[in-house]
Amino acid sequence: MNKTVQPILLSLIISSMFLTACNSRTNEENTSSKENMTIHQSSKQGVTADESNNGDSQDSTLDNEGADAMEDIRIKLTFNNEEVIVNMYDNPTSRDFLAQLPLTVTLEDYVGKEKISILQKRLSTENVQSGNQPKKGDFAYYSPWGNLAIFYKGFGDATNDLIILGEIESGKENFDNIQGDLTVHIEKVD
Repeated sequence: MNKTVQPILLSLIISSMFLTACNSRTNEENTSSKENMTIHQSSKQGVTADESNNGDSQDSTLDNEGADAMEDIRIKLTFNNEEVIVNMYDNPTSRDFLAQLPLTVTLEDYVGKEKISILQKRLSTENVQSGNQPKKGDFAYYSPWGNLAIFYKGFGDATNDLIILGEIESGKENFDNIQGDLTVHIEKVD
């Protein structure tokens, strides 16, 4: 019996040591994840982890500048001696689109309600709510195809993958009577 108990006890001791080591590793990973999340949240607020720990934080306007800057950002679409002004919304996809400007694209008619153009570079859709119901005047991004969409008429069916980038502020009527493709130059308005 002694020879039978000894291997069992040995395997129990080894198993418990292994489980203790695994549990310790999991606790370290959880602690590290919590610290990283705190650092990430602090850096999003413009404060580094060191600054938040020692109380010497400085005011950072990085995120505030981004929000304020998007408040009055407009783009101009120029085609056939016409101009359309779009007031851009503040979201990561809009910011990604603005980073690509100036841009010249060819818009094609799609289902008699929108003009579309597939972008050469897809836009970021991380942390953006999609699934919007488009309306006349919306300047949008359809993520499955990677295309811009300018709605010149209302659209009855919603899609789950549509992200509204902005809204036409002036010149909606310039799209109403355009048949076929058109080349559009898009740039930021100062």
